[in-house]
Amino acid sequence: MQSIKSWIFYHAVKSRLAKIAQKNYSLPELRKIRDEEAPRIFKLPKEIELRETKIADCSGAWLTPAVNVGDGCILYLHGGAYVMGSMKTHRGLAGHLALAAKVPVFFCDYRLAPEHPFPAALDDAIAVFKTIHETTSGRPIAVAGDSAGGGLALALALALREQSFQAPAALALMSPWTDLTFSSESHASKPSVDPFFPDQTFLRMSADLYAGGQPVAGHLISPLFAELGNMPPTLIHVGGKEVLMDDSVRLAKKMVDQNSEARIRVFPAMWHVWQNFAGRFKEADESISEIGKFLSARLS
Repeated sequence: MQSIKSWIFYHAVKSRLAKIAQKNYSLPELRKIRDEEAPRIFKLPKEIELRETKIADCSGAWLTPAVNVGDGCILYLHGGAYVMGSMKTHRGLAGHLALAAKVPVFFCDYRLAPEHPFPAALDDAIAVFKTIHETTSGRPIAVAGDSAGGGLALALALALREQSFQAPAALALMSPWTDLTFSSESHASKPSVDPFFPDQTFLRMSADLYAGGQPVAGHLISPLFAELGNMPPTLIHVGGKEVLMDDSVRLAKKMVDQNSEARIRVFPAMWHVWQNFAGRFKEADESISEIGKFLSARLS
C-alpha cells in the first residue's frame, strides 16, 4: 500500500511541475530554476563529506560517507534528459546512495546538450571511469544513474565492452531512459499519471538536442537496441506512474533473454526518480536501501 507521505509528495510534485510547464520557460531558464530549487529540497545527508574536484577534465565531486566499508566506489551519472541536471540538482540523491552503499561516490558533472551533443556526455563518462580505474589500482567500480543518467550508465558499459576494457562491477539504474525513439507502450498509456512528462514535447526536444543529428536509434544513444549479452549485474528500479516504465521493463527482459544478470522492481505507485525524496517517505528509502545493498555486495 502506498504511504500517505508519498501520496502527498506525488500530488505536490505534479502540481509544481504543471505550474512550471504553464510558464513555457526556455531551457536556460529551466536549468536555473532547477539549480536554485533542488538544493533547498534535496539536501546532502549530514554524514556525507563532499569534495569538489576534476577527473579527466570533468568537473564533479567525491561524496564520501562517514562509514566506509567497501573496497570500491560508485560513478554516479545524473538525470535531466541530457540537457539539464548538475551537482546542485542531484548531489542529495547521490549522497543518499553513498550512505546506503557505504562506499565513496564520484558525481560526474558531464557535458550537456545542446552545447555538447552526443557523444560528449558518453566521452566524459568513459574518460572518468577509466581514470578512476587507473588511479585506484583496479578496485571495483560500479556505475549508477537516474533517468538519462541511467541510459548513459548503460551506454558506458556497452562502450567499455566494445573497447575490451574492464567492465563495471555492477549497474544500478533508476528509471533509466533507454529508448529515445519513444517506441514503448507506456509513452502512450502513462502521460496522465506522470508528473514530469504529461506529453512528449520536452523529451522529444531533448532527444533531438542530445542526438545532434545522429540517429536516435543508435545503440549508444538508445541502449535498449544494443546487443545486451555479457553485461554487468544490473538492478533496475522504476515507477508505475511514469512514461519511461517500459524503457525499464523491456530492458530487463532483453538482458535476461540474452543471458545477462538483471533484476527489475516496479514500484506501482511511484513516479519518475522518486528516490530523490530519500529521507522523506518509505518508498524512497526502501529503493535507495535496496540499491545500496546490491552495490555494496559487489564492491566489498
